[in-house]
Amino acid sequence: MKFKDYYQIMGVSRDASQDEIRRAYRKLARKYHPDVSKEPDAEQRFKELGEAYEVLKDPEKRAAYDQLGRDYQAGQDFRPPPDWGEQGFQFHGAEFTGADASEFSDFFESLFGGGFGRPGGFARGGRRAGGPHFRARGEDAHARILIDLDDAFHGANRTLTLNTTEIGDDGRPRRRERTLNVHIPKGVHQGQHIRLAGQGNPGIGGGPPGDLFLEVAFRPHPLYRVEGRDVFLDLPVAPWEAALGAHVQVPTPTGKVALHIPAGSLGGHKLRLKGRGIPGHPPGDLYAVLRIALPPADTEAARKAYRDMQQALDFNPRARLGV
Repeated sequence: MKFKDYYQIMGVSRDASQDEIRRAYRKLARKYHPDVSKEPDAEQRFKELGEAYEVLKDPEKRAAYDQLGRDYQAGQDFRPPPDWGEQGFQFHGAEFTGADASEFSDFFESLFGGGFGRPGGFARGGRRAGGPHFRARGEDAHARILIDLDDAFHGANRTLTLNTTEIGDDGRPRRRERTLNVHIPKGVHQGQHIRLAGQGNPGIGGGPPGDLFLEVAFRPHPLYRVEGRDVFLDLPVAPWEAALGAHVQVPTPTGKVALHIPAGSLGGHKLRLKGRGIPGHPPGDLYAVLRIALPPADTEAARKAYRDMQQALDFNPRARLGV
């Protein structure tokens, strides 16, 4: 994936004001609109322009992009930093151009995907004041948080730092950190939203503030992976355990349990531990995925054991391939 320089696409400097960015977009949109443009690459340029404007017009997305872009040039190989999902960027409502996010690049998706342009994603559109006594509820805000899998099993109280954005006197967005105490309920699952009432955008004319919705995602775990409420564990087993059957101890997020491995089990076979997944009504399950672990042939005795097994079993693992 290549890094996209949205400022270069828009033809503006990195310290351009929001008004300058808006004017540049209107000018270039007229120039490259496929219905009127004579340029051979008008359609592609118009798509790139729409994607760049979707980021730079939004102070919050722009602040996040600026933080990342300090270390990259246009066309440079790019991969989001490992901690990008833990930056805690908060997105409020913003002017919406009607652009179709599905047509945007993988670069955009890697930074702002998973919420743009769909219900429950980044808020958009707001109410405008209609008079001196107009009161309106503030816009809702959205942010993505990473939690530990253990928090979903037991619940937790966490102090989170979110990066929000405000427009300075110079017309440029600037970051501001806010700290929140958040209760993570037991049984929360990936993609679920935690609602913090009154923590969104301030109201207009003394109206009530909006709400803040925190979309939950799990940090990578060294043992487990999660799908919905189900939890998966790769369980190493010795060849004789898979062939002859065995009883083994298996770690789970709530403690070790005994598991029976049936004789004749194959690598990749899933054994279900009912109700051992993320708590809920009903709870998820835990699946132990068998992985055959071969002992190393690093001693003469071990190599002899393998040779004896080869002669005793006369086994061809590629027989079904006809070779």
